[in-house]
Formats: sequence, C-alpha cells, structure tokens
Amino acid sequence: MTLRLRLSLWYGTLCALTLTAVGLVGYTASVSEQFLALDRILVVSARLVESGMRTYGRSYAFETDTTEQTKGGTVMVLRSYAPSGALMYRSPSDPGLPETRPQRPLSDPAPPAYLDLLPLPLTNAHVTPSANGAFGTLMVDGQRWRRYVLQVGTARKTMGYVEALTPLGRVDQGARDLARLLIKLVVLSVLAVLLIGWWVAGSALRPVDRLTRAARAIAQSRDLGRRVRTGGARDELGRLATTFNGMLESLETAWQSQQRFVGDASHELRAPLTVMRGNLELLRRHPHLDAAEREEMLSDIERETSRLTRLVEDLLLLARSDAGVTLACRPVSLRAVAQEAMRGARLLAPALRLALHADDRPYMVSGDHDRLKQLLLILLDNAIKYSPEGSTVTVYLDQQGGEVLLSVQDQGSGIPPEAQPHIFERFYRADPARQREPGGAGLGLPIAQWIASQLRGTLEVQHTGPDGTTFCLRLPAADVPGQEEEQRA
Repeated sequence: MTLRLRLSLWYGTLCALTLTAVGLVGYTASVSEQFLALDRILVVSARLVESGMRTYGRSYAFETDTTEQTKGGTVMVLRSYAPSGALMYRSPSDPGLPETRPQRPLSDPAPPAYLDLLPLPLTNAHVTPSANGAFGTLMVDGQRWRRYVLQVGTARKTMGYVEALTPLGRVDQGARDLARLLIKLVVLSVLAVLLIGWWVAGSALRPVDRLTRAARAIAQSRDLGRRVRTGGARDELGRLATTFNGMLESLETAWQSQQRFVGDASHELRAPLTVMRGNLELLRRHPHLDAAEREEMLSDIERETSRLTRLVEDLLLLARSDAGVTLACRPVSLRAVAQEAMRGARLLAPALRLALHADDRPYMVSGDHDRLKQLLLILLDNAIKYSPEGSTVTVYLDQQGGEVLLSVQDQGSGIPPEAQPHIFERFYRADPARQREPGGAGLGLPIAQWIASQLRGTLEVQHTGPDGTTFCLRLPAADVPGQEEEQRA
C-alpha cells in the first residue's frame, strides 16, 4: 500500500469518526429534545385538567376540539377515569383509542420515548413527573402513543385519573428521516474527504516522488551530478530535498576525490614498478654485465623499492585516517622531537643550514612521539625541497597561553597563489620547476594535517611570498607537566 493511499485512508477514517461522533451527538440532542418537548406538553395538559377536576369536578378541556394540530404539529387527546379505572370522559380529538388501565403507568412507568430511536444512549435527560403522575407508551395500529397519567385525589382517597396522550408517529418518522440524512451526509463527506485527501497527499508527497525518481535515475545512470528541483519550498519536504541535494553534492565530491585518488595512486605506484621491472628484465637478459652496471641497476631497484615502501606506508596511513583511527596521546617534549627531526633532516640536506630558535624549556604537548616526528620531518623535507642551496631553514618554538607553536620557515620562492588552496590535497604537487630537488607523491602535507588534527591542533600556512614560506603548527599544551624526553640517537 502506497503512502499516498495510507494518508488518504487515514484522512477518510478520521473524518468518518469525527462526523459520526458529531452526527450522533447532534442526532441525540435533536431527537431527545423533540420527545422531551412532547412530554412537557403532556404534563402541562394533564395538570390543567387535574386543576379543573379538583375545583369544579369537571374540566372544560373535554369540550375543546383538539382534532386540529397545533402550530407545532401536536395532537392532544385528554381522557378521565373513575377511581375504579373505568373511562368517564374523553376529548373530541380521541380517534377511538382503546381503553387502558390508568394505574399501569403509575406502577410501571415507561422510560423516555426517544431511547427506542437512539443507537447509543448518549443522554439520560427526562421530564420529571409529578409525585402522583407517570409516563407510559401505547402501541395502536402500528403507531406509538405517548401518555401521561395523573392520579387525582388525596393521600387517603382517589377521585379519579387524568390521562393526556399524543401520537409519536410524526416525531418517529422525523427522527428516522434525520438519521438517514445524517448517514448520507457522513458517507458523502467521507467520500469527498477521501478524494480531497488523495489530491492533498499527492501534492504534499510530490517532492518525495521527485526524490525517489532522482535516486532511481542516479542509481541507474551513476550520474551524481543530477539534482532534485526544490521549488523554493521552506517546509519539511523542501528542507528534505535541499538536504538530499547536499548529500548528492557530498557524494559527488567524495566520488571524484576517490577517482582522483585511485588514478593518482595508480600513477605513483606504476612509476617505481616500471623502473624495477625494466632493471630486472635487463639483469635476466644480460647475466654477464660488468659489476658497475649491475651495481647501478641494483641501486635503482633498491631506491625504487624504498620509494614504493614509503608510498605504500603513506597510503596505509591515509586509509587509517579515513577509517577514523585515532592516535594514543601522552605528554611529549616538542623541543626534543624537533631536535631529533632536525638531526635526521641534516643528513638529507648537507648543503642547507638548519637552525632552532627556542627558549630553554621542553614545550610539553600531548601527542604521539613518532607521529609528531613524522609531521616535523614532512615540514622540514618540504622546506628543503623548495630552498636554494646555502639558505637556512629555521624552526621556531613558542608558547602562547595554552598553546605551543612550532613554525618551520624556509627561504624559497613561496607558494604560487593558484596552488595555495590545494597544498593539503592528496597527490597535489606544485610546479616541479620551483623545487630544488625532485618532489614526492604529494601525500606529505595531507598526512601532516591529519596528524595535527588527531592531536587537537592545526597546521596552516602562516606566511608565503618571494622571501620564503612559513608553516605553523599549533598544539594545546600538556595539562600535566612532564619531564623532557630522552633524546633519541
């Protein structure tokens, strides 16, 4: 069952229940009031006759012709009985009703006449009779008659009985007609609500239908560039369509990034493998090469193997970052890590000068020693590649409030403006012509940025220009003071 059909049925069911409840209450109030009005007329008429009998022994009401209906359509029949229960007088409006025992209603009063026409007893309203009176109901020729009997006399002696009667056929028929009308109105209203609900549900769910068609089309065509038309709506479905478009945009960006990542990784892996395969084929085809050529080929294979190993390790590290792997942190001396990283960098660039500017304190941070050293080596290696021979690469350490700052400054030609937004993207490399040494795979700075984020810090370009570039690493200072780590050899 579709959501549109379910919503329409819910609307129809709710409307049917509401209309039924309202109809029942209205029907009960209308019908009961009509019957109660007749009971009041019967009580008033009987008391009028009783008053005449008590005063004059006879009432003029018996001589009044009440065969014609009143303005309200009421026909009134009046009769009086002797103490024994024998019929004595009747009004001219009596159509020949059979004689009854007047004592019966007094001993067994009848309930309100409207109860026979109500599907549910939603009311208990009634007309309170006199202490010497009671209501009853007769069935004559298929028509109900309502009667009210009064016992005339005193507590010791009964002078007779007064009976007021009125036919209920017209009121019964009116109640049945009203019930049929209400049923028709409820049925027609429910059908109308079902149709309106079907149309409203279709209009309201149209954005969802567009989302469904768009998702199906994207799944079939794999075109993440498609978008759902929102129509500018600000309701929940409009926000859902906007969110869906945002999700598609994120998926498209992630898909393009993955495709670019796979392509770049394949290219970077292909180069060392090609060199290694070529050298191995030469060694197989020419087993009698001289020692110098053989040594050169083996050196190339060893160098490319090391490059391939580093590339695979970087890729594994980035894969761990994408999987949400976190680093275990403990108090670390950033000064000791910087000194250790600079010793390793001096071996890679003997033609450059490396200098450390810092106060004589440990600069404790909470981090992972090996990853911090890897981050600093990446920054130092990046500075060495873009620095001319004979220049100086300077490392600055400082503490500002609750943060420890480490800056790496080179004297290169700076980062081009078009490259600045992309330097932390994977496999992105600036113009190789600006480098003093051959570049890597373009994974260093993305890895450094991930390490900084794992240590609750930031890595950014603080300055770049013709006079050089400065990268700044900001890390929160360690909450617990620690001793300076033993420097590693």
